[in-house]
Amino acid sequence: MDGSHNIITDSHVTAANVHDSRPYLARLDRQRMRFGFEVEAVGLDAGYMSAAICKGLEERQLYGVIGYRRLNHKPGYFYKREYRYDAAADVYICPAEQRVTYNTTNRLGYREYKSDPKTCKRCPLLMQCTRSANHTKVLTRHVWQDSKERIDQHRLTDVGKKLYARRKETVERSFADAKQLHGHRYARLRGLDKVKEQCLLSAACQNMKKIATHKARKAFWSLIGWLMVRVRPLQWRDEDRSPTNEQNLMMAAVG
Repeated sequence: MDGSHNIITDSHVTAANVHDSRPYLARLDRQRMRFGFEVEAVGLDAGYMSAAICKGLEERQLYGVIGYRRLNHKPGYFYKREYRYDAAADVYICPAEQRVTYNTTNRLGYREYKSDPKTCKRCPLLMQCTRSANHTKVLTRHVWQDSKERIDQHRLTDVGKKLYARRKETVERSFADAKQLHGHRYARLRGLDKVKEQCLLSAACQNMKKIATHKARKAFWSLIGWLMVRVRPLQWRDEDRSPTNEQNLMMAAVG
């Protein structure tokens, strides 16, 4: 959806087990290529906060603002932010000032850091850190975590706050309109192709309404501008400013 007139520029249907964030970058590239959009910034909700999307936005040199998602936290345990990351040494420092060193990288692209079980076993903060049977604390960090942290900082800036507020006024409003007025609350048909037809028809109807509203507003303000140019201010002398004369002059201006 564009940020100027709230026109829907793309509609894409996936299976229910495919998260919205997976096809996002491909759909973004398709719109830029097909319509020639000069995209400078994007606003996304918290569901799109992933290292892959943050890395993709930076590669495309786009200013991304993504909502904050509160992570699950077990009461009584340290937050992950309490483990400081030392980029120079590539290690984490736990609240007890012990090093959690790199161990391996899994197939999902997360680097795993593990503590020394001999040191953790004697640590007085062990119960707040981990309760694993082997007394080992495991921390993960995505290989593109730096991009994710830089994108996350955008939402705290003045520009980021305005952009995210603009997103709520456009995209979320369109979603609500589609659900309430255009049958998007339920899929009327079965199969991706048929559901895609329903979504495209709904998007077309929404766009026609928005285009008609935009043209009506444009015509109205064009008429106001024409009247301001053609209807000249009436001049009269101070002694002619009686109630009767002023009323006649106003009627003549309206006519």
